[in-house]
Amino acid sequence: MNDIAMKSMLKNVIVLFFLNSMTAYGQQPLKNESLNYQQVNTYMNPVLPGDHPDPTLIRIGKDFYHCGSSFHFNPYLPIYHSTDMVHWEIISRVVPSSKAAFVADRPSGGIWQGAITYFYGSYWIYFSSGGQWFCKADSPYGPWSEPVQVITNPVTGPLGYDNSIFIDDDGKPYMVIKNGQKVNRLQALGKDGQLTDTVINLDWINQNLQYSWAEGPVMCKRNGWYFYFPAGDVSGGQYVMRTRELTADSTKWERLGEFFKPIADPHTGFRRPNHIAAPLQLEDGTWWTIGQSYEKYDPDDWSGSGRQTSLYPVIWEADRPLGMAPTTAPVPKPNLPKSGIAWRSVLSDYFDSPLLKLDWHFLNRKAAGSYSLTDRKGWVRLKGDTSRAHLVQKETDHFYTAITKMEMDATDSLAKAGIYLTNGNQKVMARLYSTYDNGNKLVLQCDTAIRIISTPPGKTIWLKIERNGHELYGYYSSNGKTWMSAGLPVSTINLDKTQPNYNSWVGTSVGLFAEGKMADFDLFVCKDGYSPLPAHSYSNYFGIQIITENSKKIITSSTENGGWFMLSGVELGKKTPRAIEITVSTETKATVEIWADDLSTGKRLAVISVPDTGKNNWQVIRKAVSKSTGHHDLYFRIMPGTPASVKISSVQFIQ
Repeated sequence: MNDIAMKSMLKNVIVLFFLNSMTAYGQQPLKNESLNYQQVNTYMNPVLPGDHPDPTLIRIGKDFYHCGSSFHFNPYLPIYHSTDMVHWEIISRVVPSSKAAFVADRPSGGIWQGAITYFYGSYWIYFSSGGQWFCKADSPYGPWSEPVQVITNPVTGPLGYDNSIFIDDDGKPYMVIKNGQKVNRLQALGKDGQLTDTVINLDWINQNLQYSWAEGPVMCKRNGWYFYFPAGDVSGGQYVMRTRELTADSTKWERLGEFFKPIADPHTGFRRPNHIAAPLQLEDGTWWTIGQSYEKYDPDDWSGSGRQTSLYPVIWEADRPLGMAPTTAPVPKPNLPKSGIAWRSVLSDYFDSPLLKLDWHFLNRKAAGSYSLTDRKGWVRLKGDTSRAHLVQKETDHFYTAITKMEMDATDSLAKAGIYLTNGNQKVMARLYSTYDNGNKLVLQCDTAIRIISTPPGKTIWLKIERNGHELYGYYSSNGKTWMSAGLPVSTINLDKTQPNYNSWVGTSVGLFAEGKMADFDLFVCKDGYSPLPAHSYSNYFGIQIITENSKKIITSSTENGGWFMLSGVELGKKTPRAIEITVSTETKATVEIWADDLSTGKRLAVISVPDTGKNNWQVIRKAVSKSTGHHDLYFRIMPGTPASVKISSVQFIQ
């Protein structure tokens, strides 16, 4: 057997081992392994990339709803909807800024917890903000009621934060109360949403601080057992206890230890997950949960992205639950119908609607009142003054291009407007902006690193930033077609790395800003399809591996079955592109298919026949594409052939 054949066999063995191991973890087996190269039967974590802390999850029929802490991001408490637990979309925001006078308007404050639940025929959101509050609705889409404060008493004590709601088999709801390190209690809820009945005191749970802060406790029930899951702190530790009855008697509870299996994948960049949602069961009998984790690869730190939410299968060993550990490998999806929802990515916006899309948020309440979508039709106006007006979304990717067209009549040096990335308190920022200095100028900046372009960009200007991992490149244009560089890139490491104190509690946001003067923005395009898209920046894959050649990351197939990868949230704009280009290197003739939205039910955009380029020779291959516009997840399928014979560096659409 030659070396190539041996390597191919070994890689197939690895794939089969992975599939068998997934079955061992209690997941639905992938019935036909060859189909996984043709269909999307897997997912990659995180399913909610970017900052999504303290997740809670409920299932109502065929629908799943998620909420968590929103802190000072407002409008507060976005509700996410899914039908497959992998693809998520925002469907409502519970508390508008106008109804949040009681909410502390600072990064360390805002709204914590965001526990979504359903009982007594209504949807409820319980949250903490200087006390415990709830809102109620007939539908998760809203409208949501005015916030109502939960009434406490001396026996119950202060209600703290990170509380959750447990629904028993008989439909009776309980608040799982957490306050500080040593207060852990249960108390029933009435039909009015208020606490009722007697307190079940569980303060003994963490008296010796064996669970650190014992944060974010949640509960579920199975086979007559009650399970209680406390987290350690914001960055790790998830534990489980069980009892046959809801009792304060510590002797009736059993401590089962760690919930998650040890991390075995040496390449996973996610720390120990924790702050899980209460595990839930699907119709096929499988159990699942979601949990948060910070992203950090040694020595590559992405903790500044915030607490990202991943989906984990849960298995049961003699009525003892165990969560699957994080992995970089593709994971078999839950046995649920296709959702039709795109992968969670930053969305483009052409500001054609008089209403703001739900994906946008603000970092303070003043900014929430400092914009207009009606003052100038088809534009968003940011009314910057001595403070910074802004409009941002949670950053979801490490590689993307963001573009805007803006107008600002800058007449003093305090006027600035453009694209920016920022942490929670806006102390660390990366910005590309137009300003005034004896005529306009362009600035690319991150912390103390500054690049200045003296050429006056004029009143109307196109701006583009390209994020390439921890490097940020700036470009400008007068027409949105011909781009000029803003010079050397600036490093975003100080923005992306672990941040101190409350900054670590909220991740990076990306969007638009104006300060010192009003500015108008015609569009915001993120993950522009007409800019190079690195192939290794995929959000899902199967049969693909990343290799490094000449210090550059590229992708190739890992078996003779070929493979596929998915680039999420690519924006093609309002006009169909003329063609697509892929930068490839092959040692034999090959075929690459490009699909929009799904490999089997989506739209095939192009079939590219790739000639033999010769070993280590790279060519740009162009192919016309089928009509397609707007926002798409794009799938690139390498057809069966010799493993590692086709290498792809990047893809780019052509206008």
